[in-house]
Amino acid sequence: MGVFKPKIYQKNIFDINYKELKTEGIKCLIFDLDNTLGLISHKNCPDDTKELINKLKKDFIVIIISNNTRKRLKPYLEELGIDGVAWSMKPSIKGLIRVKAKYKLKKKEMCIIGDQIVTDVLAGNRYHIKTILVDPLGEKDLKITGLNRKIESRIVKHYEKRGIFERGKYYE
Repeated sequence: MGVFKPKIYQKNIFDINYKELKTEGIKCLIFDLDNTLGLISHKNCPDDTKELINKLKKDFIVIIISNNTRKRLKPYLEELGIDGVAWSMKPSIKGLIRVKAKYKLKKKEMCIIGDQIVTDVLAGNRYHIKTILVDPLGEKDLKITGLNRKIESRIVKHYEKRGIFERGKYYE
């Protein structure tokens, strides 16, 4: 079950302590798109997310890695002026490998942030980078994600029973 446990769990991307991440040596923030940065129904990046990402770009390389299509990703990438990987097939680590190579990063300098345990957290843990889980922004998901959510609810219950799944807590 350890591969499903995030290093940090927060309510949303706005509650993350980015200063602390920078102090720890994180140089690259890799965000999931749907239900992490914006709702699935959002065609464009929400203003509050755009404001946060623009602030983060001053201190970090900011990337979006999504299992969704390039067409879905493109408006966010253009609005935010950042790079991204579509069709990443998380929990595959191929997208993370591409980011590491392109930006000449060390794994200890990378952090993935997303709303799904069985894609975002699992990919990050498999690649041995810092993982941050956030609650999904909305209830609407892609059809495939519905199955993932059922699996995730069992994993969360497992962790909660043991008292080790608590928002804002480090698990390292």
